[in-house]
Amino acid sequence: MKPNYKKHLIKSQQSVKTCLQMFNDLGLDAILFVIDDDGKLFGSLTDGDVRRGFLTGLTVDSKVDEFIQKSPKFIQRGNYTIQQIIQYRENDYKILPVVDQNGVVVNVINFRSLKSYLPVDAIIMAGGRGERLRPLTDTQPKPMLKIGEKSIIEHNLDRLANFGIDDFWISVRYLGDQIKEFFKDGSDKGVKIKYIDEGSALGTIGAVSLISKFEHDYVLLTNSDLLTNLDYEHFFLNFINSNADFSVATIPYNVNIPYAILETVNSDIKSFKEKPTYTYFANAGIYLMKKEICNLIPHNEFYNATDLLELLVQQNYKVTSYPLRGYWLDIGKHEDYKKAQEDINYIKF
Repeated sequence: MKPNYKKHLIKSQQSVKTCLQMFNDLGLDAILFVIDDDGKLFGSLTDGDVRRGFLTGLTVDSKVDEFIQKSPKFIQRGNYTIQQIIQYRENDYKILPVVDQNGVVVNVINFRSLKSYLPVDAIIMAGGRGERLRPLTDTQPKPMLKIGEKSIIEHNLDRLANFGIDDFWISVRYLGDQIKEFFKDGSDKGVKIKYIDEGSALGTIGAVSLISKFEHDYVLLTNSDLLTNLDYEHFFLNFINSNADFSVATIPYNVNIPYAILETVNSDIKSFKEKPTYTYFANAGIYLMKKEICNLIPHNEFYNATDLLELLVQQNYKVTSYPLRGYWLDIGKHEDYKKAQEDINYIKF
């Protein structure tokens, strides 16, 4: 569960005595963001600002707005870049308020606990039946199977949230009420979750057509039955730097040939390679795309991500591969589930 960001908020007309107690409760994270009666960001306040105020003759009964720093740094929800986030982080801005288009504080992010703050909507596909894992999936959906202390889907959601993604969609169908009951609206995780109800099976990406509006310009889609420590910020940076429209996280797969391989033309040998290794890239079931790409998905029809991928390639969109170098496991069979139970104790998240 994420800390309550409202612990960092104080009204401008409160006495500074109140903020001293709040500083004490926040410990190392002792910074407050001053808001007016409408919740709009007014300024920031640190213990250093308070000390300087006392030196000028202010007292513990003075109002907060007599101590504050005006024009604090902030992030506007839905209107920031990953480069800005990295710059804030590198310049040692640990804690920043997030405001909406009206300047109202809607979140406070803390880079002591977050790895990043990606401008992305995340979609988790969790509607499948999980036939190959029966009988485990006879009474609960596959994404809710436990790996260690958490379910598979909770590992995925927590990992994404740790990169600052806080707008989620979860596609549900088979026993979907169990997923809804567990996560609810996401507030216990400090995120927002909406659900896509698949009336019938819509494939691995068809349910995305039922989303009417995204909060950000970029969309990440992932299968819910994966276990991975993918660096989502690096994935996103690669996507941006490649100027891609659509990117697929891929798993490098090496094939070692134990013989010399000959290249021939009309039976004439032109070259050969001694025991070569060929690298192929398998689909990891994790995708990044510009939100406009979602408009190409047929509405409320069965449609797979591979269908979309083929369409994009045919229409000359910029489609890229992102080789995933960390841990990845598709939990499709009983032996995969057993392996995940063993691996979870050694994966560095």
